[in-house]
Amino acid sequence: DVQLVESGGGSVHAGGSLRLSCEGSGRTYVKWCMGWFREVPGKEREAIATIDSSGITAYADSLEGRFTISKDNDKNILYLQMDHLEVEDTALYRCGASWDVTAPAYLGRIAYPWSGYWGEGTQVTVS
Repeated sequence: DVQLVESGGGSVHAGGSLRLSCEGSGRTYVKWCMGWFREVPGKEREAIATIDSSGITAYADSLEGRFTISKDNDKNILYLQMDHLEVEDTALYRCGASWDVTAPAYLGRIAYPWSGYWGEGTQVTVS
């Protein structure tokens, strides 16, 4: 099966930066489309960014410019660089993976449970 494990969350002051990681294992990682979304209790899940096996990326309009997604295929690790963090960025950040999908298409579905595999998440708190 597939396992996704996130790390790198924590507490940070507004204006600061964090880099999240998601390590994938199981099936052939390099051919997958992967991405990040976030959860806040009482709110809808919010897609953040996706990246496909060719390195093509897609971002939520509201977050592009502050967040950068990247992937190290050799190490099987997905990253999310988050800069200029705001209090409103406080959330549980989760990574997802799917296949046979482009980055823009996956951005539209990553926040739905049927879209593929999810990790358990890493908490980010901005104060």
